[in-house]
Amino acid sequence: MLASFLLSLREGLEAALIIGIVLAALRKIGHASLSRSVWQGAFVAVIASILAGLALSWMGAEFEGRTEEIFEGTMMVVAAIMLTWMIIWMRRQSTNLQKELEAGVKQASTGQGRHWALFWLSFLAVGREGIELVLFLTATQMATGLIQTLLGAALGLSVAIGLGWAFFTSSKRMNLRLFFNATNILLILFAAGLLAHGVHEFNEAGVIPSGIEHVWNINAILDENQPFGQILTALFGYNGNPSLTEILAYGAYFLAALVLWKKLSPTPGFRSVH
Repeated sequence: MLASFLLSLREGLEAALIIGIVLAALRKIGHASLSRSVWQGAFVAVIASILAGLALSWMGAEFEGRTEEIFEGTMMVVAAIMLTWMIIWMRRQSTNLQKELEAGVKQASTGQGRHWALFWLSFLAVGREGIELVLFLTATQMATGLIQTLLGAALGLSVAIGLGWAFFTSSKRMNLRLFFNATNILLILFAAGLLAHGVHEFNEAGVIPSGIEHVWNINAILDENQPFGQILTALFGYNGNPSLTEILAYGAYFLAALVLWKKLSPTPGFRSVH
């Protein structure tokens, strides 16, 4: 539940900030009457994301045995890669994101097809966040269960909507840098856990050899099947008796993430919004 809450909060807040920037830009250039097209694009993007989520859930339910393990492992690995890419991309683009969106709004709000232009601008911006979230939640659900994932997602999105509304209606400047930096760290840990989960599924399916089936076993000290162990498993991929390839994948991920963080992420997250 905590993992899906964090993912939904982060993705939902990013989408809320994007919509807020677009609407504010329309008001700034005197085209507030076009806001309806923006909301329509966002609504259709949400519906498309929900349908994509249902499709992925249906596909997963159709698989059994080794095929199911391969499907789940693939989803987890892909989600880990996408999550890492999202963190790095947002960290790189955040300082220019508002300017780029405002320029896009200004261009889209002129000409005969401006309603459709704004619709697609909103649809693509929100749809990207929605599809990412669907992929992440699908992978999370495989590790934590459907009910907990849905509850966490609903709570996270509700909080994101509330924060987004507060950011754009408050008269004070609100600094988002700490929020995004903190969630970046947690999401990197979560992505590492997803990757380890994926490798574990591939071990079970015989796609990736274990190397050593159990390098250590500390379940007697911290059982992965007990409540606290389950929380660590869901959030960070904790395994009380990991295989060698799980450990190698975990370590390689952190090394790669550190290199990418330093090389491709020279700027911090959103500094502030009005």
